[in-house]
Amino acid sequence: MARVVGKLAPAKVTALAKAKRPGLYGDGAGLWLRIGQGGAASWVLRYMRGGKAHEMGLGPLHTYGLAEAREWARRYRQELHDGIDPLASRAAAKASAKPIITFGQVAEMYLTAHAPSWRSEIHRRQWRQTLDQYVLPTLRDRSVTEIDTGAVMEVIEPLRHVKPETAARVRGRIESVLDYATARGWRSGPNPAAWSGHLKHVLPAKTKVRKVEHHAALPWQDVASFMEALRQRQGIAARAVEFLVLTACRSGEVRGARWDEIDRKSNTWTVPASRTKTAQDYRVPLSDAALVVIERMEKLRDEGEELVFPGAERGRVLSDVALSKIAKLCAPGAEITLHGFRSTFRDWAGEASAYPREVIEMALGHRLGDKAEQAYETCARMSFRDLTDS
Repeated sequence: MARVVGKLAPAKVTALAKAKRPGLYGDGAGLWLRIGQGGAASWVLRYMRGGKAHEMGLGPLHTYGLAEAREWARRYRQELHDGIDPLASRAAAKASAKPIITFGQVAEMYLTAHAPSWRSEIHRRQWRQTLDQYVLPTLRDRSVTEIDTGAVMEVIEPLRHVKPETAARVRGRIESVLDYATARGWRSGPNPAAWSGHLKHVLPAKTKVRKVEHHAALPWQDVASFMEALRQRQGIAARAVEFLVLTACRSGEVRGARWDEIDRKSNTWTVPASRTKTAQDYRVPLSDAALVVIERMEKLRDEGEELVFPGAERGRVLSDVALSKIAKLCAPGAEITLHGFRSTFRDWAGEASAYPREVIEMALGHRLGDKAEQAYETCARMSFRDLTDS
């Protein structure tokens, strides 16, 4: 290996690294640029202590330039002058230093710890997707101890005007990850992503940035003609849409309906907590019209099929798109969504019936306070059958 002694210059260092000729190239006072057989370049400090030669790596050239290498060499020569062995000093410092815990590491641990408690695979996927798309590109490699309000705003600022809902969701997820880090003892002090008492005074409320966009809904006066057109259509997707309208339930709840959730003795359908937005079991009384749909699906049921509205492949649920297409074909020219039928039901119940608000909310599966729920639960279940048959 070639050994060349002489003061280095930045241009010469660049030329040596580009040439990739193995050797040791000296800068003086013990600092050398080493180029290995494969062309990798790194800095080393050579010194004598106790009559023995020592060599200390200072880092790769692609990370530390000539000026930085000289500064590291100067610091370690100063330690030598003070009677300290720089190799031993660095080893002791590494042994006593606390490991750096990055936001990316904590986020992964948070997902592992909490994902099993989330109510659906969709929720788990959205959590990870939100972090991967908006948060980790900025915060992944930052120590959780160093993340401050400025770092959080780097993530939030580009989103808050164009995607206020997403910005609010991202902020909340950063807050959760940092709270987890604090609970594990990896950071201390106030949470820089907290809303109450902190970012609330920095950012406008999401409702003031942009008005909430409601799901397009069919006017309740047009439901009768819609249902007439829908009942003319054949196929499982059409029956699923019909059942969705009659029960005022969400698309995912209907598409995932299973036969063991249907009780023909009490004519009820119990949606399990894993498919409800409130993460609680939801019992739906079935109207006569809804029971007709169930009876039609029973006649089409294959042996061993668990889904009430199965997809083309056994055991696979229908897609939301399939149901949406059917609904739009039955209301040509109208701006409608599947979720909008819940709004249609709410409008009808509020404008054309005398049922109390609490009864209507219970029929929609919305969570009420304990007292209200106890007072109206029986009434809601009795009334819902009449509401869906109107």
